[in-house]
Amino acid sequence: MANLVVDAKGLACPMPIVKAKKGIDSLESGQIMELQTTDKGSMKDFQAWVNQTKHELLESKEDNGIFTFTVKKG
Repeated sequence: MANLVVDAKGLACPMPIVKAKKGIDSLESGQIMELQTTDKGSMKDFQAWVNQTKHELLESKEDNGIFTFTVKKG
């Protein structure tokens, strides 16, 4: 269960990543954030962002055009 759900649906790059960064900054280490976006480029962008941080991507999925990413704060 996510500690925080960030809704970035309808936003274009780079806004989903900006909202994700603000969201994860508000969490304690070990807490979980879920990001929801409709930006097709977010699958690659978000995975690259997680690789540049100390956070852990637990899950990424797409369902009916909505991309959902679950991240554990490092």
